[in-house]
Amino acid sequence: MRRASTQFWVSVSLGLLAACAVGVVAQGKSQGKTLPRLNERRHNETILAEILPGRTSLAEAQTLWRNPTTKDPENHLAKWLTCDGGELNVDFDQDGIIQSVWTSKTKARVSRGCVEPVAVAPKLSTGLGLQLGDAAARVLQLYGQPDSRSPSTKDGQQLELLYYAFDWAGPDVPQLMEVLCTVGKDGKPGQVVEITLAVSSL
Repeated sequence: MRRASTQFWVSVSLGLLAACAVGVVAQGKSQGKTLPRLNERRHNETILAEILPGRTSLAEAQTLWRNPTTKDPENHLAKWLTCDGGELNVDFDQDGIIQSVWTSKTKARVSRGCVEPVAVAPKLSTGLGLQLGDAAARVLQLYGQPDSRSPSTKDGQQLELLYYAFDWAGPDVPQLMEVLCTVGKDGKPGQVVEITLAVSSL
């Protein structure tokens, strides 16, 4: 085949590829869909407050956090309070394996049985570094878009719930994470006020 003919067919092929690409984009727009960006990635989480739900035992948590401020063996619940109002909660199964862990802020101030906040601040974060007080936008930066976003309330405060399902990461990791954030107002961004990580449905 002559070189001129080769150049002709290359030009035709490139033209067809361009037309197909335009058609795909147009189809996506006509169906009300936004095509995903190539650099958008999701990340799962495995640890909160140095606890891995489904693996860490209550005894191991007590080694990390000392004895709980309160413990309810009948309902399989334990709670640690920091002296500045931080709160760490876990629930555990009959074998003492923690099934879910959540951190939040409480208005209560305790003087006995609390943990100094300076000592626990680095530990209350997730494995990727999310912690209470972070801007809500940081959640999306670390984990990508949530599976759902919905309004919520706590103590009469209007909040937004970001829900992540991690079943795509396999059965050997925590399956769910919920992050409660305040709603941005008057130019101030929303902030993370509660984080929950669980081995299964909440």
